[in-house]
Amino acid sequence: MIRGIQKWRIAAVILFIAAGTGALAVRLFFLHLGGDGRLRQRVELLRRAEIELLPSRGRILDRTGNVLAVNVAMKNVCADPYVIARSGHSRFVAYHLARALGLDPRSLVVRLQRPGRRFAYVKRRIPLEQADTIARMRLHGVFMEDTTARYYPLGELMCHVLGFVNMEETGCAGVELTYDRFLRGSGGLVVTQLDGRRRELYHRRLVEMPPFEGMDVYLTLDMRAQYIVEEALRKALERYRARGAWAIVQRVKTGEIVALASLPSFDLNRYRTASEEAMLNRAIGYIYEPGSTFKVAVLAAALNEGVVTPEDVVDCEGGAWWYRGKVLHDHQAYDRLTVADVLKKSSNIGAAKVALRLGEERLARYLRGFNVGRRLGIDLPGEQAGILREPDQWSAISATRIAIGHEVGVTSLQMLNILCCIANKGLMLRPHVVSMVADTDGSVIYRAVPTVIGHPIDRDTAQVMLALLRRVTEAGGTGVKAAISGCPVAGKTGTAQKPICGGYSRSDYIASFVGVLPADDPDLGIIVVVDTPQPLHAGGRVAAPVFAEIAQELLGVLDLGAGRGYL
Repeated sequence: MIRGIQKWRIAAVILFIAAGTGALAVRLFFLHLGGDGRLRQRVELLRRAEIELLPSRGRILDRTGNVLAVNVAMKNVCADPYVIARSGHSRFVAYHLARALGLDPRSLVVRLQRPGRRFAYVKRRIPLEQADTIARMRLHGVFMEDTTARYYPLGELMCHVLGFVNMEETGCAGVELTYDRFLRGSGGLVVTQLDGRRRELYHRRLVEMPPFEGMDVYLTLDMRAQYIVEEALRKALERYRARGAWAIVQRVKTGEIVALASLPSFDLNRYRTASEEAMLNRAIGYIYEPGSTFKVAVLAAALNEGVVTPEDVVDCEGGAWWYRGKVLHDHQAYDRLTVADVLKKSSNIGAAKVALRLGEERLARYLRGFNVGRRLGIDLPGEQAGILREPDQWSAISATRIAIGHEVGVTSLQMLNILCCIANKGLMLRPHVVSMVADTDGSVIYRAVPTVIGHPIDRDTAQVMLALLRRVTEAGGTGVKAAISGCPVAGKTGTAQKPICGGYSRSDYIASFVGVLPADDPDLGIIVVVDTPQPLHAGGRVAAPVFAEIAQELLGVLDLGAGRGYL
């Protein structure tokens, strides 16, 4: 009887297992082949995944192909707070991650103890070597995500031209911002299915759209020239204890910017720690009263109108001239000077009297012709237009003050391009920093060409002015310290008192020199500006020697003297 009962129990168990197996089979049948369509659709959606493929941002290179900005492979450290919380090891995981990544363990614990969340960034963009170290720890709920980061191999060099990108790889300054639409590319997409462990089933990909990689941007700037300029400015900044110093080097016949530097500067790889002052691109974004360099535009206008000739004599009143109840002084007492010597000696009184012969309306028209008070359109963000009021807003003495670079505001880029216009036979070209944009196959998508933006004076006037400016750097001129060995320089000094409330400072000056070379057939234009130098403050003594240092070195680097006997 006992054996019968046992047989019955065994049969019952077998029947129960068979029934359960059959029920499961039926359930699986309905899940896969029929039954509740909504449930099946839900399962399919859970297994489906859309993966965004990020494009690689294009490179930025100098005119000779040196890489200035590039994306490098990195990792994001990620965590699943739900998994970590369930494991009960939140403090353990947080301690080891914080130690490896240099984070605060207490704040990291708070971030990880969120069981309602399935994803959190621990730290974004870490080097691959550091990511490998963390991966070897095998921390529960911690995983890596592929990413890239923008890297600037030269740190501070050319920082105001290159600019930088934010954490979303969007350009925020400089070329990175202006040419962002070319550099960033466009993302791709993969629609695929995952297995039960959330791993991709590669053979079940439904959609695969590759990303379009970002294009490469080639600059007109030369890395070697930029280094020369920045080093010369850095020495001047220290020597004269100045608040700032900046310079631009430009091709006269094309408008190409060869170097553009502004100090103080900042490391592009640590831009988040930079001050607003360091981020300011003074070469295009700082407006100042130019002082005597502005006499170039006034005298060029007067010569072009024929109201004076280089040989005309101007009474300089022995160094002090009263006009409309206000006195104007020269830095040195002169009695009578030719117009040519007014420029060479930088006579304020002489320039003011020439401006009066020209008249307010014509003076204003020519200054607008030189694009004073207007942006030149350089392909960099942050360019300022400067300040030039309409003649009906001028006072009785405004023409005499504008003639010496007061009551008018310019950027260094504008001042340089007045000289380049004269050196280019009266044609003003739009300055630019990008020469071309090329895709990953090397096909050129965009190529810059010289663009005329003004023709304020004729060819003959420009040639006369160039000869007069050459005399400034010769014996007896204010710019003799800008002269360099074996190569003629044409240019103009500037020493401008900085405006303060109620007048002008007696201690703070802007010292500058702007010039072109070789003077007989100019190829390069250079401007150097030093803000509040101490104890010296004259442009001829502070900025002119810096100009000479830069110009002398560029002769060899840019092959300016090849075939001309300047080397």
